[in-house]
Amino acid sequence: MASLTRLPKHDPTLLYRYRDGLYAPELLGAAVTGLDFFTWLGKSPSDAPTICKSLGLAERPVDVMLTLFAAMGFVEKKKQTFRLTEIAREFLTRDSPWFIGPYFAPFAERPACRDLLEVLRTGQPANWVRRQDQKPWAEAMEDDALSKQFTGMMDARGLYLGPSLARKIGWQRFRHVLDIAGASGIYACCLAAAHPHLRATVFERPPVDRVARQCIARRGCSERVEAVAGDMFAAPFPDGCDVHLFSNVLHDWDVPAVQSLLRKSHAALPRNGMIVIHDAFLNRQKTGPLPVAAHSVFLMAVTEGRYYSLSEIEGFLEEAGFSGMKYRKNAMDYGIVTARKSRR
Repeated sequence: MASLTRLPKHDPTLLYRYRDGLYAPELLGAAVTGLDFFTWLGKSPSDAPTICKSLGLAERPVDVMLTLFAAMGFVEKKKQTFRLTEIAREFLTRDSPWFIGPYFAPFAERPACRDLLEVLRTGQPANWVRRQDQKPWAEAMEDDALSKQFTGMMDARGLYLGPSLARKIGWQRFRHVLDIAGASGIYACCLAAAHPHLRATVFERPPVDRVARQCIARRGCSERVEAVAGDMFAAPFPDGCDVHLFSNVLHDWDVPAVQSLLRKSHAALPRNGMIVIHDAFLNRQKTGPLPVAAHSVFLMAVTEGRYYSLSEIEGFLEEAGFSGMKYRKNAMDYGIVTARKSRR
């Protein structure tokens, strides 16, 4: 097991970006071959609701698509209206002599491209529309084999991000971290390893909680890190924790679910308790960064969520009752937003 407090010699950011951005070219291909989106937008500059209504598309995936194309430099937003940039008008519209749509023609037959068109039209993750007998992503985690695969994936990222997270925040005045939907417990263990005064509880639904206990024991952290079974949406959050950590969690869920979780966190935290949202964030204008916008397409395709902008996250926190929001950059493309429970 790699050290929970030591970082590797080299920066693996590009390796993660290769995997996380896989669906972005597919979405561009789907927009060109399946929707002729750029030709339509070139003739009809529109706001997002009009785009959804006119093309028969769902709000969440359209938000992801427009963010990606803004980050790629193909659309720009003025007030609430999206328009083509000059490069998009020259190469991505059918009436241009330099239209490169035929070059994308093979994308039309790619399964991922077809799945993304279904996501755009239905708003449902691809694993819901590809096979009618397949469980939704969150329910699929109830399978032991899949939950072990999932926690292994999270470990592969958390072993790099966790030690960095432990160094970015002053944890000295806090005593007990609740790692909500903490998967294998990698972040809880990294925090405990770096700060001997901290205890941590990983809150996960079965069978992921069982996998988390095994991982925690294998890391030698069982004395100060425990796993408690519970559904974060249905079960009460465990008492006695003065920090709530949502690490790479909120991006799996749509806006109503995110708002519900943050309200629940605020209600459960003690006065002056801290919430920590560790995730990748879009900029306030939702024009990038491109790696985050590209990874958001992956999330759109396989979960119910997407990446949120810093402005959106701050708005959700304020609506839930938090104050004193602060942003810090973490490793790779990830950042940390913290806020406190107000005294009232």
